[in-house]
Amino acid sequence: MTKLAIVYYSATGHGTTMARRVAAAAESAGAEVRLRHVAETRDPQSFAQNPAWTANYQATKDLPAATGEDIVWADAVIFGSPTRFGSPAGQLRTFLDSLGGLWAEGKLADKVYAAFTSSNTLHGGQETTLLSLYITLMHFGGIIVPPGYTDPLKFVDGNPYGVSLVSTHDNISELDEATENALDHLARRVVLTAARLATR
Repeated sequence: MTKLAIVYYSATGHGTTMARRVAAAAESAGAEVRLRHVAETRDPQSFAQNPAWTANYQATKDLPAATGEDIVWADAVIFGSPTRFGSPAGQLRTFLDSLGGLWAEGKLADKVYAAFTSSNTLHGGQETTLLSLYITLMHFGGIIVPPGYTDPLKFVDGNPYGVSLVSTHDNISELDEATENALDHLARRVVLTAARLATR
């Protein structure tokens, strides 16, 4: 059974909803899943005027937070982050930077990796966020498994690098059909690829 870690940071909850969808699809594909959020590093008072951010913080603050051990445990990892000026959020970046010791021991290599993201505007840096994240994963010695255009549904959501959502509303509990389908496809592809590699 493929062991999949889903490690994500979410501020306003869109990433949380995306991560849960990925987890459900991966479990349906036969994977053992660890769903882990990256702990908030900002003082809650600094975003108290943002109701969605506050609500997501309150809903997730007591859930298991991601650690390096989750990456070591996994055969495959799917990362999630909002787009911040064309790059992953600082909170996720800080988590990745904390993995240097495991990287030096070679414990992050030879795993399957993929990612998803969201931004508040169309063309808001989603592709550069995914590519920037993948550069780090290449340094890990990871095996990047993007969705590409491996299914007709990818011509609908249009992102061959991963999955991206334009989060133009504060409804954090629902995703559009194209995003749901793209997340399901990403999860299945990662789980299937990791399983194939395990048999070689």
